[in-house]
Amino acid sequence: MTESLSLYRTPTVFESFPALVAAESTRHGGVSPFPFTSLNVGINTDDLPEHVEENRRRFFSSLRIDPARVASSYQVHGDRILTVTNPGRFDGFDALITNRPDQFLTVTVADCTPILLYDSGQQAVAAIHAGWRGTVARIVEKTVRAMQAEFGTRPADCFAYVGTCIDECSFEVGPEVADQFGDADKRFDAGRQKYFINLKTANAAQLAAAGIPGHQIGVSPYSTVLHNQDYFSYRIENGKTGRMLALIGIRSPGTAR
Repeated sequence: MTESLSLYRTPTVFESFPALVAAESTRHGGVSPFPFTSLNVGINTDDLPEHVEENRRRFFSSLRIDPARVASSYQVHGDRILTVTNPGRFDGFDALITNRPDQFLTVTVADCTPILLYDSGQQAVAAIHAGWRGTVARIVEKTVRAMQAEFGTRPADCFAYVGTCIDECSFEVGPEVADQFGDADKRFDAGRQKYFINLKTANAAQLAAAGIPGHQIGVSPYSTVLHNQDYFSYRIENGKTGRMLALIGIRSPGTAR
């Protein structure tokens, strides 16, 4: 993963594609005061709207993106997927897909897992929001299938990034949640009588099950909890915190870097 300024980090799995824009925002470089310090880009937070607007402007500007070309959705921890033909704000979708150049897809996170997909063959992209419910619903696999149906995507041509989220050692759950995960993605701590879930391995496994080669899957080395100085964590900050954006899109030939 490489870093540009302090506003965002870019996944190295995509670094050989100059026309592709992919990034995760951090919590640095914004104007929001505590407890949203400082680059809170979450629209549905208790931060002042003018702070969020300025933070989003800074983030998009740092990537040389026109905010009018951005698509987002109010996420509901489900498995609905929207094929984006025009940018804008939508409601009720946890995955966005498009094959339109200069349309940039975003998901909002603060512990849940963002997954970014790039189909290098058909020039299509996806941005996925996968909390534990979306992971259990196998939204990642469903998104790959949706791209196959919509764009003719071949999984072998895809590159994917499992983004920064809550880490396994911090994601403590009860048996009612743990029972919905396979043994490979959960651990029982006998001392604490609690289960711990690994959302990164669970979603990476879904990417592999969908047919994406393992060497084309990148996983963030960062944690919203262990690296809370750089990322927002809803859980560790007791719900009073900001949000990050994960973004992906393809620049048209005239605007490629």
